[in-house]
Amino acid sequence: MQRAGLNPVADLRTLLALWRLFREVRPDVLFAYTIKPVIYGTLAAALAGVRHRVAMITGLGYAFTAGGASGRRTLAAVIARGLYRIALRRSTQVIFQNPDDRDLFGSLGLLDPRVPVNLVAGSGIDTAAFVPLPLAAQPHCLMIARLVRDKGVMEYVEAARIVRQLHPAVRFRLAGWIDENPTAVSQAQLDGWIAEGSIEFLGRLQDVRPALADCAIYVLPSYREGTPRTVLEAMACARAVVTTDAPGCRETVVDGDNGHLVPVADGRALAQAILGMLGRPALISQFGARGRQIAEEKFDVRKINRQLIEGMQLR
Repeated sequence: MQRAGLNPVADLRTLLALWRLFREVRPDVLFAYTIKPVIYGTLAAALAGVRHRVAMITGLGYAFTAGGASGRRTLAAVIARGLYRIALRRSTQVIFQNPDDRDLFGSLGLLDPRVPVNLVAGSGIDTAAFVPLPLAAQPHCLMIARLVRDKGVMEYVEAARIVRQLHPAVRFRLAGWIDENPTAVSQAQLDGWIAEGSIEFLGRLQDVRPALADCAIYVLPSYREGTPRTVLEAMACARAVVTTDAPGCRETVVDGDNGHLVPVADGRALAQAILGMLGRPALISQFGARGRQIAEEKFDVRKINRQLIEGMQLR
């Protein structure tokens, strides 16, 4: 499966391959998430006679975000909406990770009123694997994401430049990789940021916990998410969070309680939020402790899995 490809012939091959697989395995339940598995997995499962077909919308992706929140400006968005409409009407249940995505899909007519719709608090986080970590003496910042514009990478770099003028000892670390997405940053851009000293690039990490241990403030200036897993990981590790007042992101942070929410695509506001924490170091540990509490109460993966299993009527 080509995650970001738009080749209809390749996608048709994917659909046929999934149909053959489902005919061979004959599963009782299909649980699909992200755009292509939801669309082609659900269609193939319906054609193969899989009885329960559950689609989970974990975010909108480039096809929607490239055209703004409504996704009405791009051909990719029009095609994605049409395919979603066909596939979701052949689902037996649709699950969303935030109410904004649910409401948008409803307003665009992508949901069949006869198909049950449920809401869960993301994919959850293992609070036994991600545990509170002691804060380092120097409050560094960290962002973990695919290096695409819609994740707010440009705003993170802008904020780093502003903050480091006043606090040159504060490091802005960036973990991730250059994506095949059309909005991906270039290698030349990344090399320039590293050369000027704005960021320290950690590359793609197999285990993010050591990077979280070295930071005090976790930053995700994303334009839109389902429910951002990296923020949940940071909260579980008792890290203060700065993220955007955007769908999905605003589900994780209560402004002034476990972090700060800033406007989308506003690097200066992002910098001011970080500077506010640096000016009041006690807030960092206070926000972190509260974030851990919220992770345990709302986002623990065992609770989320229980909701999913019960919703799919597997027990």
